[in-house]
Amino acid sequence: MEVFGQNWANHAERIKKYWSAVVCAEDTVMIPGDISWAMKLEEAYDDLRFIDSLPGTKIISKGNHDFWWSTVGKIETFFKDKGITSIKMLHNNAFRLEDCIVCGTRGWFYDEKEQKTVSETDFDKIVNRETMRLEMSLKSAKELQAGDENIPILVFFHFPPVWNGYECRPIIDMLHKYNINRCYFGHIHGSYFVQKTTVFEGISMSLTSADFLKFAPMPIFFDDY
Repeated sequence: MEVFGQNWANHAERIKKYWSAVVCAEDTVMIPGDISWAMKLEEAYDDLRFIDSLPGTKIISKGNHDFWWSTVGKIETFFKDKGITSIKMLHNNAFRLEDCIVCGTRGWFYDEKEQKTVSETDFDKIVNRETMRLEMSLKSAKELQAGDENIPILVFFHFPPVWNGYECRPIIDMLHKYNINRCYFGHIHGSYFVQKTTVFEGISMSLTSADFLKFAPMPIFFDDY
């Protein structure tokens, strides 16, 4: 990532330093996508092994650059074969933590000009697919919430549902359908003077990109939600 400017200099060392300073073995860290530049699962080993070596349990989801991402079954088999034990995948599912439930999906920008795609892309098809995956994840979260309606559901995306005047309406409507009021996203890089958290139609949305956070994990406390 150093090719993207001085702000990324020594980012791996900085991630390790700051992560190790604040994350304990009992903690869980969410990583919402863009985990490795690798094109194939085997090529992502070094990056995944680096993440696995850091303290805590990590729950990862897919970003738009994670071309190495395969089926859940293949990735889990790969993890087992390579001795990667602390990484779980967020994909059409949800996880119950101590004081919250986490779920989510990649999402998608609805502004076609922002995608900078080379080939023809059916944007509506992608948005519909991501909305369906979000609902699958939310349904899983609701099942985990059954009997304890006070435990909050936090939603993690790679793409922001709303950004710079653009909004992904199907995603937002799905969040409203399940009464979600707190979500987090990545994807946005190089924007260092924006608010970390904004509220859109009653939904709080926080930017968690590594460079925005200066490569230090962002704590999420019970009082935050």
